[in-house]
Amino acid sequence: MTLFQIIMLAASAFFAFKVYEHIQALQDIEPKSSNSSPSSFDPEALVQRADEAFESGDLQKALALLIEANAKESQNSDVLFKMGYILQQLGDNTEALKYYKEALEKDKENEYIHNSIASVYRAQKEFVSAKMHLSASIGINDKNAITYYNYGNLLVDMKHLDEAKAMYKKAIELNSDFKEAKEELEKLA
Repeated sequence: MTLFQIIMLAASAFFAFKVYEHIQALQDIEPKSSNSSPSSFDPEALVQRADEAFESGDLQKALALLIEANAKESQNSDVLFKMGYILQQLGDNTEALKYYKEALEKDKENEYIHNSIASVYRAQKEFVSAKMHLSASIGINDKNAITYYNYGNLLVDMKHLDEAKAMYKKAIELNSDFKEAKEELEKLA
């Protein structure tokens, strides 16, 4: 077998497994029997059930429901964002980034999407890209303490400690009860 054939075989196996997971998750879904409630195939109902599954810790089921909702109402930025978040929680940063970018295409002024993309880039040690998205998030809302905290963490990774201190101080200025920012600032003192 050539290297290309091996790669194609691995890709086919991966996608077959993902289809199997999706089918398994959908089999766990019980249809609603009440005539007064929305259809279980209604995108809003699917998202609500996905949120419930997420809250109960069933990330695979939540993801399957969101995939179904996205198929019914394609390109909803909230659904795409939630899919990205769950994939990131499952450790699949590559797929998470794909959905975050799709969500950002639909909602360019969403500071939380920028923060999440920055988080993935930071995990992948793509610091310049992470910095760009955190700057964009601050440009959208310069009153979000979490963005400054995340920026501080990125700057620590980049070994820009004085700049990181300034970010932690700004986070604390915006939220005086921000325990984590205070702890990180103390580590740098």
